[in-house]
Amino acid sequence: MHDLIRAEARRLANTVLWSWQGWRAAWASEKTLRQWTLVNLMSASLAFWLDLTSGERALILALGLLVLAAELMNTAVEEVVDYLSPQIDPRAKKAKDCGSAAVALTALAGGVAWAVILLS
Repeated sequence: MHDLIRAEARRLANTVLWSWQGWRAAWASEKTLRQWTLVNLMSASLAFWLDLTSGERALILALGLLVLAAELMNTAVEEVVDYLSPQIDPRAKKAKDCGSAAVALTALAGGVAWAVILLS
């Protein structure tokens, strides 16, 4: 049993390490990740400053994190596409554009949530 717990703890530690390495790599090269992080910090600050319900605050914070997750996934798609298809190819463009659209839709969801909360 102790070996199982140690193995799972090691797996968790590796997962945390790899996630942190991914964040640092994306942070170093992706201006949009840094911009979305700044937007999220402002959004979270506003969510805690305004008199929102716990549910409203949770929605705003969760959607902000989803925007960052979408941006990281978009970065991963772009890196793989650039690695596999250094030439211009319509399929590569489509993959990269779809990743960008995913970020835009996630950000739009956050904006819609703010609009509904503020206008209600």
